[in-house]
Amino acid sequence: MEHKRSSFSGKIGFVLAAAGSAVGLGNIWRFPYLAAKYGGGIFLLVYILLATTFGFSLMLAEIALGRKTRLSAIGAFQSLHKRFSFLGYIASAVPMIILPYYSVIGGWVMKYLAGFVTGQGAAMANDAYFGSYISKTAEPIVWFLLFMGITAIIVLFGVEKGIEKVSKIMMPVLIALILGISIYTICTMDGAIDGVVYYLRPDFSKFSIMTVVAAMGQLFYSMSLAMGIMITFGSYMKRDIRVEKSARQIELFDTGVAFLAGLMIIPAVFAFSGGDEAALSQGPGLMFVTLPKVFESMPGGAFIGTAFFVMVLFAALTSAISLMETIVSIFRDKLGIGRRPACLLVFGICVALGLLSCLGYSAWSTVQIIGMQFLDLFDFLSNSVIMPLVAFATCLFVGYFLKPKTLIAEMEQSGPFKRKTLFTVMIKYIAPIFTLLILLSSILDVFGIIHI
Repeated sequence: MEHKRSSFSGKIGFVLAAAGSAVGLGNIWRFPYLAAKYGGGIFLLVYILLATTFGFSLMLAEIALGRKTRLSAIGAFQSLHKRFSFLGYIASAVPMIILPYYSVIGGWVMKYLAGFVTGQGAAMANDAYFGSYISKTAEPIVWFLLFMGITAIIVLFGVEKGIEKVSKIMMPVLIALILGISIYTICTMDGAIDGVVYYLRPDFSKFSIMTVVAAMGQLFYSMSLAMGIMITFGSYMKRDIRVEKSARQIELFDTGVAFLAGLMIIPAVFAFSGGDEAALSQGPGLMFVTLPKVFESMPGGAFIGTAFFVMVLFAALTSAISLMETIVSIFRDKLGIGRRPACLLVFGICVALGLLSCLGYSAWSTVQIIGMQFLDLFDFLSNSVIMPLVAFATCLFVGYFLKPKTLIAEMEQSGPFKRKTLFTVMIKYIAPIFTLLILLSSILDVFGIIHI
């Protein structure tokens, strides 16, 4: 059964939806704690340099692949080179692995938002609260199902009426909230300015190869690369929209939100902990343990905490929507089914997989694979193994089989492509080395040979 290809209404809709995909939990909590762990300003500098070269080039390639073929990841690679059809299947596995456990974390965010709204901020600031909550069996599942259900309903409405419309509302509100909390924190908290200096001033003595590896790994997580999302969104992109300009705007949104998240979180926790960098070292602990303490100690902390978790929920939803839309698009292309049955099928699969991550902290907490609980295992497989592999293979495919000039010609259909030399050099020579470095270092890290 053939179905008409959906599309965004125009450039603003495409950019905000793609930026909504890129801006997620990786920007809000993962970027700040990595920045703190790897020296603050020096990590920020390295990340920006990589985002504007390595990340930008990969994003261009994926969007152009989608727009050229008008297909999701599996169909895109298959239509361009049959020997690379396997790459589409591997890339398509990434959102299927990520969405279930990502929705579990989204459920945690909804629980904390509800807690702040109902005046439970003081209880949530207790060290034992988070661990006690996720070790329950029923309640985390309820919040997970609610988050997953909201995501599915938005995707059910389609590209223009669902994803685009929600992104046009959520993205500006997200920017306003994160900017407001950043200004409030810096201007009102004693010691926060020391955190600003730590975050913004590069200390080259703290630079190491692992700073580069961590920044590159964050790019995949933060910019929605190597998981089929940008290929899918590119397939919905109209021919008259400039790929280069749109990718630059998405990159600006993504990096800007990550920067502001660091400016919001690092000074706040820095001030609260008396300058102890160890307080910034844990991702879930930072958002669900340390930050509730910060809010509890602030004047108007209940309001600020509520605003923060509203912002985090928006970020989590926009990313979850894009993950689910990618999977739905793949099912529709491969099975020839409509949007509604595809959404229901994806919802059912994700609920089944998500329950593993929920129960991995409660009823099945004793079950571990290579020393990891289910959520940690899914995160490792998707972000540290499959995504670098997909990015490496995509670079080889575009650089040496399809040839960069093919995608350059696609991008030049809607206007001049000013950075085509950078694109060619990155895709053919530099990005493959970077992606292999990420893959090897991640595997060595999980087996304790090195420590990222």
